[in-house]
Amino acid sequence: MLGLNGPVGAGKTTLARQLRGAFAAAGLQLAVASIDDAYLPLPLRRRRMAANPFGVSRVPPGSHDPGALLDPIQRWRRLPWRAPGVATAPLRLPRFDKRICGGDGDRVADWLGEADALLLEGWMLGCRRLPLATLRSWPGLAALDDPQRRWLVRCNRSLEGYAGLWDALDARVVLWPQDWRLPLRWRLQAEARQRRAGGGWLGAMELERMIQATLRSLPPELHQQPLLATACWVRELDGRRRCRWQGSGAAMAERLAQSSSVWSSATG
Repeated sequence: MLGLNGPVGAGKTTLARQLRGAFAAAGLQLAVASIDDAYLPLPLRRRRMAANPFGVSRVPPGSHDPGALLDPIQRWRRLPWRAPGVATAPLRLPRFDKRICGGDGDRVADWLGEADALLLEGWMLGCRRLPLATLRSWPGLAALDDPQRRWLVRCNRSLEGYAGLWDALDARVVLWPQDWRLPLRWRLQAEARQRRAGGGWLGAMELERMIQATLRSLPPELHQQPLLATACWVRELDGRRRCRWQGSGAAMAERLAQSSSVWSSATG
């Protein structure tokens, strides 16, 4: 079970498709799921997100049911091999369609297939609950208003419910933007393509609220940067999603530690 962490619009879906092709070339079946597939049913999700200061109905921690992914994954991993040297086993996974319910999205029919391996992707994948003292001592706290500070504490607490799913990962890779203002640009580009293709799309203001919900619910320097130390591979992306550097997570963490300006726009 592989984990792929990356911000909104970084190209996680594209990379997952490329990895699926590489696995197929090796005679293996790679199933792909997103943490978004574990979103709560719409009525319950709306109640959980009612107090958020960004006006979003999904995205932040607490809008998911991690067990909806963890339970079938654990059952799949316990299944015996079909035959000596044949690892493929049946797997059922939840699915979510963000294009329905006026853009709020909702659960749709489960995916059912066979898999030798599973790739789980998501913007908050692997993020852990931090001590309250760490939040209170964070220099960026001054940039948040009171409702956003309360929401930060709530989201941090909600991460406890995801720990079992993160513990199931065998390895994790990370897509890291050179500038944390880039996810908004990437998502605007993606929505423009979807609009031209005739699909459902969100307006610029809605997209900005969604991006801010990620950056201020789990600030990258607090919750994302610690993931680097244990990542087996990191790819740093420029504004056109081109790889400008790649290597181990430990090497990336060291590069960031040497930079004094990398967080200047993380939540601005």
